[in-house]
Amino acid sequence: MTLVRPDVSAPLPVTAAWREGDHPGQRKFLTLPDPFPLQSGGALLGAKLAYETWGTLDPDGGNAILVEHALTGDSHVIGEAGEGHPTPGWWSELIGPGRVVDPARWFIVCTNALGGCQGSTGPSSLDPQGKPWGSRFPALTVRDMTRAEVHLADALGVRRWAAVIGGSLGSMRTLEWAVDQPDRVESALVLAGTAVASAEQIAWCYTQLSAIYSDPHWYDGDYYDKPVGPHLGLSLARRIAHTTYRSPGELEARFGHARQPGEERFAVESYLDHHARKLVRRFDAGSYVALTKAMTSFDVGRDRGGAEAALRRVTARVAVAGVDSDRIYPLEQQEFIAEHIPASGPLHVVHSDYGHDGLLIEAEQVGRIVADLLDP
Repeated sequence: MTLVRPDVSAPLPVTAAWREGDHPGQRKFLTLPDPFPLQSGGALLGAKLAYETWGTLDPDGGNAILVEHALTGDSHVIGEAGEGHPTPGWWSELIGPGRVVDPARWFIVCTNALGGCQGSTGPSSLDPQGKPWGSRFPALTVRDMTRAEVHLADALGVRRWAAVIGGSLGSMRTLEWAVDQPDRVESALVLAGTAVASAEQIAWCYTQLSAIYSDPHWYDGDYYDKPVGPHLGLSLARRIAHTTYRSPGELEARFGHARQPGEERFAVESYLDHHARKLVRRFDAGSYVALTKAMTSFDVGRDRGGAEAALRRVTARVAVAGVDSDRIYPLEQQEFIAEHIPASGPLHVVHSDYGHDGLLIEAEQVGRIVADLLDP
């Protein structure tokens, strides 16, 4: 079988990353301290954090909510595609006018994670000499991402978040906020995440990274001046990842053993090809590598006496939730978090056939959890 290539309709750019000079859309930008120190001991020079806001901050600064995106998300949590944004708002069923998190009441902030490719500094960004960071981009951790957001909170005048909410990678960032900055988080939703990356999660991520590394157009991360980027490797990584994001039952019920109409390939293969093509057109392989490695290195207890000791530092009211069909972030990982955070109630279980992606699809169930969190 020949792997379906992602460039089926038009030539692809080397990177789908946002670049200086692109239409900024609704993005705003914060220049981070220079140099910006990293947990690894390295530092970033000339780093920026892209973000978007909705609503108005109250005079006392008490109505601010920080929304944290998953691996390939960005700051555009609300709104249409276009005008510089490759996708529509990714959580618009939960956040927006008339939704649970309504900008008429709340001042909503969403960043593009440091290391990303939609305005924040990442491997595709230009260094102070005007060259893409590429392979020289330093190792990032989830803690680095949240500490960049601390500077954003300071710049916005947010002394204490009314809530920090996020799922998957976003749940790790949320958890880091609650542990690292306990006095600045009033409440938090930790959804479909973990306190420590498991061996299986690391293994699945490693297979995705290996797919990218094995692409001859990867060039050890220095492909930004090449005519072709590692599109095949990234598309294969996405196929692997998307398979883990859905549940076996849903895939079977939806596709079974059926062939794609008029084709020899299976319908589920066409489905994975579709999602691979979509990602390659909007995301950078270098950022995929940087953020994935940050997820595999995640251990909220590092340098804090272990995960249990770290979780005991949390003073915020925390709602911990998981998806019952999630096979990549199973419920026992969320149970561990809920058990060891002092102000956490029992685990909230989101019932879904959609696996890990249920965190975004089951907006009604998640919305009830968030509503209770915001109005206890």
